[in-house]
Amino acid sequence: MLRLDRIRFDYPAPREGGVAFRLQLESLAIERGESVAIIGPSGCGKTTLLRLASGILLPASGTVRLDDRDLSTLSEGERRRMRISTVGVVFQDFRLLEHLDVSENVLLPFRLGAGRLDRAARDRAGILLERLGIERLRRRSISLLSQGERQRVAICRALVTEPGLVLADEPTGNLDPANKRVILEALLAAARDRDAAVLTVTHDHDLLDAFDRVIDLGRDIAPVGAIDGEADR
Repeated sequence: MLRLDRIRFDYPAPREGGVAFRLQLESLAIERGESVAIIGPSGCGKTTLLRLASGILLPASGTVRLDDRDLSTLSEGERRRMRISTVGVVFQDFRLLEHLDVSENVLLPFRLGAGRLDRAARDRAGILLERLGIERLRRRSISLLSQGERQRVAICRALVTEPGLVLADEPTGNLDPANKRVILEALLAAARDRDAAVLTVTHDHDLLDAFDRVIDLGRDIAPVGAIDGEADR
């Protein structure tokens, strides 16, 4: 499903020719139906890894293959279309549209070309909203939601297209302790229903038992030259 080989990614330093941050990894593969957690200290490259996996960023060297397609051979537009149709992304900052209500935000990928916005898509959205406990909010403006409610909307949007790969950046980060496991297990169950792969960045170590595999980016895949004080590169 997803394979990264001999990856090197550099963030340039302010001074000419320098490197502020470098992420290197030899190999990482994730198969359909597998759930993988990425942990590690702030600044070690966890979010960068998700952006490389989605094609938002391209490596300086190495290959990222999604469904056996080398993302570096695709144009920016082709990578964007692949993300919309194949990948569900839960962004750390949610990226919800304030002028749309909850249901409209969840269904937004279909407006952007993910497929037909038909009755089946609307039914899936309703099921996801109910599963994550926010069905009653479906017509509420995003501007009126709490951070935890926004988090759940973002998760529903990532899952509604039934993607083969789900990338989640701190999907439980804005939830209270009582709801963290409930929401994570709902996300993983929805992904398993479609045999989707899940790659999740998390700081919630008490939830790691829910995943099939855990990778410590600071230990198992060693980045070099991280910027002091730079969180979640």
